[in-house]
Amino acid sequence: NLDPLTETYGLPFYMQYLAHWPEYFQVAESPAGQIMGYIMGKAEGSNDLWHGHVTALSVAPEYRRLGLAAKLMNILEEISEKKRCFFVDLFVRVSNKVAVDMYNKLGYTVYRTVLEYYSGEVDEDAYDMRKALSRDTEKKSVIPLAHPVRPEELD
Repeated sequence: NLDPLTETYGLPFYMQYLAHWPEYFQVAESPAGQIMGYIMGKAEGSNDLWHGHVTALSVAPEYRRLGLAAKLMNILEEISEKKRCFFVDLFVRVSNKVAVDMYNKLGYTVYRTVLEYYSGEVDEDAYDMRKALSRDTEKKSVIPLAHPVRPEELD
């Protein structure tokens, strides 16, 4: 993994994503063949909850501040548009201010807070951030919830 704030998964998890949603698994490679960053996601939900989901986005430290994360997010959003999704969502640690600010600049807003979403020495809350896509003409998918939820309440 390229970033300690990005969740690390086991090889079977990555292979499952690659097998089920290969179009959502993108890697940016330098001309010298080094991995600069990657994004992985999926499409899930039903009806007006049909959406693209960012499972992981990571950019190597030496390639940050070049707009690579924004380019990878744009690719995922374009794929989600083609799949006729209503929105794209992602989860980010509340303490990860750099990522939260970046997602805000990309048009994402905090839809809800998920209490103790990340487990660790001290459990940490997550923001469920969303960006409406063109199919959600009324932007209903991004109207924030007034109260936090627990992980077991996620839809």
